[in-house]
Amino acid sequence: MHYSGPIAKMLTSVDSQNNAQYTLPIGPERVAMNELIGKQIEVQFTQTITCVHCERPTSKSFNQGYCYPCLQRLAQCDTCIVKPELCHYSKGTCREPQWAEAHCFNDHIVYLSNTGNVKVGITRQLQKGVSTRWIDQGATQAVAMFRVANRLISGLVETACKQYVGDKTNWRTMLKNEYETLDLNALKKEIISKVQSDIDNIHEQYGLLAVTPIESFAVDIHYPAQQYPTKVSSINLEKEGGFMGQLLGIKGQYWLLDNDRVINIRKYGGYHWDITVSG
Repeated sequence: MHYSGPIAKMLTSVDSQNNAQYTLPIGPERVAMNELIGKQIEVQFTQTITCVHCERPTSKSFNQGYCYPCLQRLAQCDTCIVKPELCHYSKGTCREPQWAEAHCFNDHIVYLSNTGNVKVGITRQLQKGVSTRWIDQGATQAVAMFRVANRLISGLVETACKQYVGDKTNWRTMLKNEYETLDLNALKKEIISKVQSDIDNIHEQYGLLAVTPIESFAVDIHYPAQQYPTKVSSINLEKEGGFMGQLLGIKGQYWLLDNDRVINIRKYGGYHWDITVSG
């Protein structure tokens, strides 16, 4: 099998047993990656990069796939996407007000997840009770805590929760699949109790419907992997130009290859690859 073209971050979903399912967009094709576990994969970077938004050629990729003009122009590349509490729409300085109205002014969910350590995060929606963001981060457990009215408020709630729990993933620990099973339901109750005064303040400013607790229980997520790395060696496609090996698994947005090698697919959005699959 041979595939060629610009790649994008893998599309994710879960089946009825919460097994993560992965699809790689490459050019016009969509490759079912779970079916390739155990096969030999050879990748060559063709030294061509195109922006994932405008498709213009670029010598360097920014923010996981954008050219520099798009990085500076698009609302989806602004700082407030990473730190939603810094939303500046109300100041009239949003880069793309119409984009913000479609993407930021709708319900968001604040959650807890276990990616090797417990963390708080934000997602826009759940599918079958699971967020694709949880899969992208390689979470083995997750639970929704609050439904909030817009992205700004989600950032305020997340900031309140960060007083008691982190918001970062140790990607090496996540890829090694080193984690303790946590009682996320109990942690959820504990965090909600601790941030209640912060939530009351948000209610006073934005109304009672700005933040509402979600009655839900933690879910487990399973990943397609025959083997996890014991030491993580990240492939640098810029330096190496390509790689080959047996695909042993997928977790988060990473391919897990033999000899403890891994590659972050999302990092190379817009890069043109030639992929050959055998075995």
